[in-house]
Amino acid sequence: MPLMRTLTAAAVATALLGGCQATTPASTTTSAAQNLPEVKIPYQVFTLDNGLTLVVHEDHKAPIVAVNVWYGVGSKDEKPGKTGFAHLFEHLMFNGSENFNDEYFGPFEKAGATDMNGTTNNDRTNYFENVPTPALDMALWMESDRMGHLVGAIDQAKLDEQRGVVQNEKRQGESQPYGRVFGYLAEQTFPKGHPYSWSVIGSMDDLNAASLDDVKDWFKSYYGAANAVVVLAGDITPDQAKAKVEKYFGDIPAGQPLKKMQSWVAKSQGTKRATMQDQVPNARLYKVWNVAETGTADSDYMDLLSDLLTGGKSSRLYQRLVEQEQLATNVYSFNYARLLAGQMIILADAKPGVSLERIEKVIDEELAKLASQGPSQQDLDRVKFSQVANLVRGAERIGGFGGKSDILASGMVYHGDPGYYQKQLGHLEQATPADIQAAINTWLNDGAFVLNVVPQPDYKTAAAGADRSKLPAVGKLPTLSLPSLHSFTLSNGLEVALAERHDTPTVELQFSFDGGYAADYGHKAGAASFTMAMLAEGTQSLSAAQLSDAMQELGSNWSSQASLDSANISLDALTVNLDPSLALLSDLIQHPAFSQDSIDKQRSRWLENLNQEKAQPMAMALRVLPSLLYGKDHAYSAPLTGSGTKDSISALKREDLVSFHDTWLRPDNGRLVVVGDTTEAQLKPLLEKHFANWQAPAQAKPQKQLDQVAQQGESRVFLIDQPGSPQATIIAGQLAPSERSDQATAIDVMNAIFGGTFTSRLNMNLREDKHWSYGARSIWLKAEGQGMYFAYAPVQVDKTKESIQEMVKELKAYTGKAPATQAELDKIKANKTAKLPGAYETKGALLGAIGDTLAQGKDMTWLEGYGNRVNTLTLDQVQATAKGVLHPDALTWVVVGDLSQIEDKVRSLKLGKVVKLDSDGNPI
Repeated sequence: MPLMRTLTAAAVATALLGGCQATTPASTTTSAAQNLPEVKIPYQVFTLDNGLTLVVHEDHKAPIVAVNVWYGVGSKDEKPGKTGFAHLFEHLMFNGSENFNDEYFGPFEKAGATDMNGTTNNDRTNYFENVPTPALDMALWMESDRMGHLVGAIDQAKLDEQRGVVQNEKRQGESQPYGRVFGYLAEQTFPKGHPYSWSVIGSMDDLNAASLDDVKDWFKSYYGAANAVVVLAGDITPDQAKAKVEKYFGDIPAGQPLKKMQSWVAKSQGTKRATMQDQVPNARLYKVWNVAETGTADSDYMDLLSDLLTGGKSSRLYQRLVEQEQLATNVYSFNYARLLAGQMIILADAKPGVSLERIEKVIDEELAKLASQGPSQQDLDRVKFSQVANLVRGAERIGGFGGKSDILASGMVYHGDPGYYQKQLGHLEQATPADIQAAINTWLNDGAFVLNVVPQPDYKTAAAGADRSKLPAVGKLPTLSLPSLHSFTLSNGLEVALAERHDTPTVELQFSFDGGYAADYGHKAGAASFTMAMLAEGTQSLSAAQLSDAMQELGSNWSSQASLDSANISLDALTVNLDPSLALLSDLIQHPAFSQDSIDKQRSRWLENLNQEKAQPMAMALRVLPSLLYGKDHAYSAPLTGSGTKDSISALKREDLVSFHDTWLRPDNGRLVVVGDTTEAQLKPLLEKHFANWQAPAQAKPQKQLDQVAQQGESRVFLIDQPGSPQATIIAGQLAPSERSDQATAIDVMNAIFGGTFTSRLNMNLREDKHWSYGARSIWLKAEGQGMYFAYAPVQVDKTKESIQEMVKELKAYTGKAPATQAELDKIKANKTAKLPGAYETKGALLGAIGDTLAQGKDMTWLEGYGNRVNTLTLDQVQATAKGVLHPDALTWVVVGDLSQIEDKVRSLKLGKVVKLDSDGNPI
């Protein structure tokens, strides 16, 4: 698997990062000047008598433990006609076991678990959560109970329920633009019968045909202890971990002997072409080659090649297609590395009027150059350093995707070695331009199929195991302890807040300026976001490509964006390179180029992205909802995506960007929050060195105009047509209090009970009980002024009316005859307080929390007091908050779907006046 990132089909949605175009012949040696950071994740491995593998990593920086359970089974282990079983079973694993036949998330939410989920891919299924240390026994009991004691709890009702949930997930994915592509690619790029020739989620027919016996047989075949790896990382010793895992897992049978294919690359010859028609905003080219499987040096070389091709503004394909010839609005590539085969995939979005053949020709030309010349040593060193820097950042976390437990588990399951990442680092460090060149030339021809059969060891099952009659109690939970905050002011008036965190040699910081989308009021919608995006397009002394290269060579990541109330610039730097990274950041803040040529290019891409936004149901609804709630004459009325409108972006001029920058991005209108491996004595001189000349202008600071808006008196319904969509997206919104409200904690808890968690009322109804939706939620969108509150649910189109009825029923019950209960309140209190000690494990999480706290005029005492504020809430307060804040008879409903199927049914509900809108929110 790729070293620095989890590469799945979803990876194509990620934004572009830095890269460079090669201009020199290939070298056969690595650069002597390059000094890659060292990465070490100490671990111990134990094998139980029943074959289960335990990997332990000890890290006591926070009182939490990451539990990561991986099974060596994925969609590749299915057979034609019975696809989708691995993913379906992942869902069933959350629906109760023989000794805890209830919603799996319940005890974990109460204990404060975080990063909790399960995922399935072609090669494996995993389940993971971070829990406070005192909750570890509970977590291991739960994980082992569903590993060893699940079959008896699976009945027809559960199978039907989760089958419906999975089918809604499939519909939801396929209803998105390009949502059918990867299933089709799997069919077309691998031969019939190949384990990668069907999608992970499977076919509708196969899911419908799945019987109770089928899924029970699947469990018996693949969920034995010998096919599982348990990784415990965090606040635990190896001896403690071994004792606990033997207690809870030692009596679970090994499972059946398995046949496991090791490689089937299935390289093809010749060029195969197809055309697909779909509801998409622009033409897109996908180009795919079957390449070496993960575990090979060539697979890791393909990762490097991907970054060389599309890893940023100076990468080869970005420069040719987007910048120089302006044929495409975006170009991506990735090495989809898997156990049996990898795939190099390149995607490009064509600009209007540009043929995909022209784009393909450029791709072929650049690949031919690399095949004949190789990349330059400088380019290769840069992408190497960037990838290792990303691994360093991932290793800050014990759990979650890319965290230490994830790295160790993937190495063990895929390669039989938790420390396999070191071998990948070796491939990366030793890679030469000639290696990249050879890999390109090698993977144009044949593939191979190899099968090794070995006898299963003589496994033994322990005579006795854990007490299964009751769930272990969660011990006393630790209290939240945050680092102290050092505050100081620079000579130019900029306020600085520093929290020291020395666990990894990185520093993260964020400049936050009062402004954001709300600052566009009275000007051109989208100006704030466009201006912040343009910071990436270069400074007065550095081009966009040079800026990207410089940051990448330092191993630094930076970003700039606007939100509703603020404009933010963030930097994540290695401590050793903080000084030069700050120099670059200072240049881009103080001296953005805003060149007309770059503005025109960005505008073209921006308008195409607007088209894509308006093709996505949820984004479409969020574009129109603000103006419906606040009215058009309000600072919060612009599209909630911040991207503006076609007219406003088309009318933007350079002086608009300069004006926003000079008006709002000034030291007396901002704050700098820093978290990381530095001290005030080290940091302050660096900041003075790079920002002392940055002075506030003479004119007074600007102020946002946040007028108060009255709540509407009755419900209204707005319909947006999306012909042919198999799903409808439903939003019910209203105005809500500001984030600065004294009721903030009560609103937060009130929302969690109703729709803010997996086990909330709304999701349990529409997903778990009715299985009409893959997920339904409610959100309190906090803001400096009046906020928004909305419930949303993507549902199967034939259940649109019924889903709206259920949402109305739930809202009215919650504010009327069935208010929040003490049990619901206790569960949320436990969840919100128990997870606090691990909530700020990463510097980024702590940085965001400190920034939000200071923006509200609060201090660290207030942040640390959140748990106490939650615990002191009474049931009467939560019930009164629901009745005072929620207005189920005065909602603004936005429904996006195929109106030929849903319009009459929605009108029959008689919720209120019905108005049809176009995708821009204009009445039809």
